[in-house]
Amino acid sequence: MELLECSLSIDDLDAFVADLGEIGERHGVTVQAFDARYVADRAHLERAVELADRAVARGENVARDRAVEILLYAAGRRQIDRALEMGVDEGENRAVILVDGGGSTGNEGGRDGGDAEADETAALEDLADLEAVVATGPTLAEADEETLCSYFEITDAERGATDASLSALVRERVALLEVEK
Repeated sequence: MELLECSLSIDDLDAFVADLGEIGERHGVTVQAFDARYVADRAHLERAVELADRAVARGENVARDRAVEILLYAAGRRQIDRALEMGVDEGENRAVILVDGGGSTGNEGGRDGGDAEADETAALEDLADLEAVVATGPTLAEADEETLCSYFEITDAERGATDASLSALVRERVALLEVEK
C-alpha cells in the first residue's frame, strides 16, 4: 500500500473519481481518496485494507468495488452514504489517496501479473500529475483530533479511561465493524 498525501482542488467530483478509477484500472491497483481530516494515520488505512480484503475473501463484503469496501472499513460504517463523508469533495481538500496493488483488485500481483509495488509507484506518479492535485506534501502529520473524535464517536470519557492513542481508538472502531456485521 502506498499513500499520496496532497492538497486537491476539485472542480468536478465525478470527473475526479473517474480519473482515479481509470488510473487504478490502467495499473491494476485499487485507488481511494480520503479527506485527510478523517484519517488518523497510515496504520488506520492499513487496517482498513486488511479487513476489507478479509471480508472479500470470506464473501462477506458489502460493496462490489474493493475501493468502496476499503472506504467502508476506514469509516467504520456499513452504510456507503455515511462512509462517503470521509471522502473528498468539490473545492479545496487536504487529502490522502490510497493506492494498493494487493487483495482483490481483480488482477492480483498487479497489471499482467507484474510487480504490485511497481504498479503502485506508477499509479502514484499518474495521480500526482492529475490537474486536481495542487501540491504534494504531508497531510497526515498532525491528526485533526476534534474531527476524528466526532466522526468516530470517541468521547472524552473514553479517552480519559485509557492510555491508548487516538489512532488506536480509531483502529478499534474500524475493527468493531467486523464484529457488528
